[in-house]
Amino acid sequence: MRNLKAGQKHPVEFELNGRSVKGQAEPRMLLSDFLRHELGRTGTHVGCEHGVCGACTIRIDGRLARACLTLAAQADGTQVETIEGMAPQTGRLSVLQAAFRRHHALQCGFCTPGILMSLDTLLQQNPAAGEDEIRDVISGHLCRCTGYRQIIDAALEAAKSLQKETADA
Repeated sequence: MRNLKAGQKHPVEFELNGRSVKGQAEPRMLLSDFLRHELGRTGTHVGCEHGVCGACTIRIDGRLARACLTLAAQADGTQVETIEGMAPQTGRLSVLQAAFRRHHALQCGFCTPGILMSLDTLLQQNPAAGEDEIRDVISGHLCRCTGYRQIIDAALEAAKSLQKETADA
């Protein structure tokens, strides 16, 4: 990043959920704030702003990241995926999202986008993920509403569905 004077903004351009986006960010602007305030994508939630709660979890170049710990300028030239890009098409839920719905794996919904991003990444890497792996992944997320059982049940159902899809293909 080039040296900027106070108040100057840096152009930021990246691919967001398969589409090119651009905007301006002050050097210290967090990616979570850039997504929400500059681009109007409010699906990525901001909780603790310390990377602990997991609400702001996204993918950058296919790897999980906390948007509240990433500067917007660091995303320049990358591929960013957020919860808004998870559904396979408008009006249709992903296998994991549908399982969350069936199992009532969300209540207030605040932590849900980050949890879905983490579990989606796990299931992309390992559709046969078991309960221990699912528990390990969600251990990096704080949810004060569900007690986690519904989240685990939904993820196990999604894993089973994805395994069946793979076997049928």
